[in-house]
Amino acid sequence: MSNLNNVLKEFKSFILKGNIIDMAVGVIIGGAFSKIVTSLVNDILMPALGALMGGASFNTLKLVINPATETTEEAAILYGSFLQNVLDFMIIGACMFFMVKAIAVINSRFRSQEATAKEAAAPAGPTQEELLAEIRDLLRDRQGQL
Repeated sequence: MSNLNNVLKEFKSFILKGNIIDMAVGVIIGGAFSKIVTSLVNDILMPALGALMGGASFNTLKLVINPATETTEEAAILYGSFLQNVLDFMIIGACMFFMVKAIAVINSRFRSQEATAKEAAAPAGPTQEELLAEIRDLLRDRQGQL
């Protein structure tokens, strides 16, 4: 029973870490974002590309290996579907790249502003010359006492 309690405590600690929660939120948002990009590709980009290609739909592009007969189904390579999935991937990748880049720029500006604020708030310490002069004076006073 003690081992089970230890495992449950470790699991609770693991789950409540900020990184795990952030990752879960990222996965959920990524899933929703993927649906938006898939819709963009399927409903906007692919029909436009199909129109430029003479009305061909990418979903119907295929290389037939064995045509269908009465007893067998058609065997074909569906390269149009593959091209559509590659385009989905490229668009999602580009969007994620630019989002991460924008977040990095915002984060660096925020950290730069924080550092500037800390430097402005920190009291100015003595300069090296002031410290050396103070040491010199202390040494002089000591020699006078001997």
